Amino acid sequence: MSTSADTLLPPVTVTVTGAAGQIGYASLFRIANGDMLGKNQPVRLRLLEIPQARQAAEGTAMELADGAFPLLESVDVFDDAAQAFDGTGFGLLIGSKPRQKGMERGDLLEANAGIFSVQGAALNEAAADDVRIVVVGNPANTNALIASSHAPDIPSERFTAMTRLDHNRALAQIAHATGSPVGDVERMTIWGNHSATQVPDLDQVTIAGRPVRDVLSEHGLGEEWVRTSFIPTVAQRGAEIIAVRGGSSVASAAHAALAHVHDWVLGTPDGDWTSMAVVSDGSYGVDEGLISSFPVTCRSGEYEINHGVDLSEDARRRLESSVSELREERDTVRAKGLLGPKAGH
Repeated sequence: MSTSADTLLPPVTVTVTGAAGQIGYASLFRIANGDMLGKNQPVRLRLLEIPQARQAAEGTAMELADGAFPLLESVDVFDDAAQAFDGTGFGLLIGSKPRQKGMERGDLLEANAGIFSVQGAALNEAAADDVRIVVVGNPANTNALIASSHAPDIPSERFTAMTRLDHNRALAQIAHATGSPVGDVERMTIWGNHSATQVPDLDQVTIAGRPVRDVLSEHGLGEEWVRTSFIPTVAQRGAEIIAVRGGSSVASAAHAALAHVHDWVLGTPDGDWTSMAVVSDGSYGVDEGLISSFPVTCRSGEYEINHGVDLSEDARRRLESSVSELREERDTVRAKGLLGPKAGH
């Protein structure tokens, strides 16, 4: 593909943390190829790693150079967050502390707070004024809250967490069950936390414009399938992939992270929406200030929570359980003194 120079936009800086990890590695070459921000958007990549993994990230930078991507202006590697986030317009916060055997959830939250508090402060000091951030590293919702709390000068709505992988898994399950092209499945929503308490909600879903339940019924699938197959499969898909593949989701997670940013910047399709974990405005009974997944529409680089979705009583009950988990996570890190000056509600 050749791109006329006069069609190119000014270059933007993209910082990827955990850049030597598997998801980071699977993301970087597609970002350089324009899959995230568009084929007319040059990028400067900044790769952030811990000191022990810096050499591996340097090797990835060499590979990126060897790719000869027309849109890739530069690649730099850092083990210092302040340098890595200098002037960044997009932050993909992928690196996080994984849960170890015997580790309590509170310990996991505390370990990650040490990472995301530093990154939030560095973003606050050095990032571009219009920076947009997506947190991929788990527990993603609360890691995003921690980072945002340490960035008092960055609007809270610029910090998001990824539930697009759950969203995509739900689309795939519906398409497979009904024998439909996945592109025909619209208006899927993931509510709440990116955890086993998430709420995959197909009440608004359509397939080629038809209500999903009508299409499911034609395939002999009713509420029992939704309750015993669809919902648990989406929520537990990551664990299933680990059991089958012998490793966690990598390429699908990278694809979801890029799709999250792509739609945020370039917009969701007309008549459809996506799922993003964003700061709550109090809608749907989710405490204001929590970072929760909602149905959102994106236009001109901004997102908006869709306030017109009707939740069934069952979905509301499950959402309250997920919100309760988000509250507990927030309260745990707050009690440990790990939230910053912009600590939310």
